[in-house]
Amino acid sequence: MKNVFFLFVLLTTCSVFGQARNEYTAIDHMMASIPAKDTQTTSAIANYINTHFSSDNDKIRAVFFWTASNISYDVPNMNSREQKETSEEKINEALQTRKGVCIHYAEVFHDLAQKVGIESAIIGGYTKQQGGVNYVSHAWCGAKINNKWYVFDPTWGSGFVNKKTYIRKINNAFFKAEPWKIIATHLPFDYMWQFLTYPVSPKEFVSGKPENTTAKTAFDYESAITNYQTLSETEQSVATVARIEQAGGKNSAISEYLDVKKSQINYTRQSKVIADFNEVVKAYNEGVYELNNFIQYRNRQFKPHVSDEALKNMMAVTMTKLLYSQKLLNSIGFVDRTNMETVNSMRKSMTETMREANQQEVFVTKYLSKSKLVRKSMFYKLRTEYL
Repeated sequence: MKNVFFLFVLLTTCSVFGQARNEYTAIDHMMASIPAKDTQTTSAIANYINTHFSSDNDKIRAVFFWTASNISYDVPNMNSREQKETSEEKINEALQTRKGVCIHYAEVFHDLAQKVGIESAIIGGYTKQQGGVNYVSHAWCGAKINNKWYVFDPTWGSGFVNKKTYIRKINNAFFKAEPWKIIATHLPFDYMWQFLTYPVSPKEFVSGKPENTTAKTAFDYESAITNYQTLSETEQSVATVARIEQAGGKNSAISEYLDVKKSQINYTRQSKVIADFNEVVKAYNEGVYELNNFIQYRNRQFKPHVSDEALKNMMAVTMTKLLYSQKLLNSIGFVDRTNMETVNSMRKSMTETMREANQQEVFVTKYLSKSKLVRKSMFYKLRTEYL
């Protein structure tokens, strides 16, 4: 039955997408009437939406309509792949210029959805039009309405490009699309964002024909998304890469996306290594400072005199700081070749410093076990006698 169902979806999607829905006329009119002063930031737009609409269904329509009807597709930059700006920068650029490519539409939609209290996600993937696959990355969104995930493409929903000219025409086929319908034209890089129990493979997407689905294992995308949301940004990227590689079906779009993701993972990891290493250096320098103070105090024959407890504590503080720096160093994750030499150099210095600190600790222990008369003589004997 799964084979028949999937094939039916692929064959009927085009006709389904051609059907427009008009039940949102009142919402669209309200959003078209938003004062210009309330369109300078997503916070202001979201506040307007929250003021005029109460249900998630109405709010997400308002988000979609405003995004699709107020941002024009930036045709000259339609093939640009340099997107180094932050999400905030992309959103600000889109609001200021009222132009953008797919990622700008997606960022604005996603930010507005979140600010009106709707769970949302930006989805990266590639598309198919008129039976031909476009192996250029595209971005759209998913949003959870009444506990169900739907797909939204505010870029395709805003209009189309004809002979390098952008023509605005709201297309409701890309508003609140059922996942099983839109999979015919939009394939996420990460199959988790298909919102399907039996994800479509890259091979199936390209061919438009289902493979033998009896061998497929049901995928609990709801649990996967819930778990994904608990992960750090790096852990999310690692999980994403794993799912993409598991799905197979490499092509230029997938390969490029994986390269970017892996570079981001490596950069984030090494940035964390550098930050963690700076903490190591800070802790180590504090320990070295305490050790040098102690050695100078010993060279003055522990003058001015302090209590035995204070002397013991002085050494304990030194050892605690040095051991803590060692612990931090040992907890650093994967280090690439660029930083390995620096880390190894620190490890060597730390070993030598700990050796010196241990010798000083042995001296203090023996010193405190002697009488005052013997203690005084210890400063005049060869140091190695007590080490």
